[in-house]
Amino acid sequence: MTDTEALKEKIDKKGYKLKGLASILGLSYYGLKLKIENESQFKSEEIKKLCKLLGIENLKEKESIFFKD
Repeated sequence: MTDTEALKEKIDKKGYKLKGLASILGLSYYGLKLKIENESQFKSEEIKKLCKLLGIENLKEKESIFFKD
């Protein structure tokens, strides 16, 4: 399960808008929103791209955002 608030905070800090970020990831705005809100799961390649774009390099931080209990 994704930590929605932590991910949104990272997106905001990097200055991305969801529509633009969705386009970079090859998703629709609605598709990205569903993934952020835990209605759908991120694929591993999407997580890798997001980590690179958002500057998430620490494994612990990555796990806390994308694999929250």
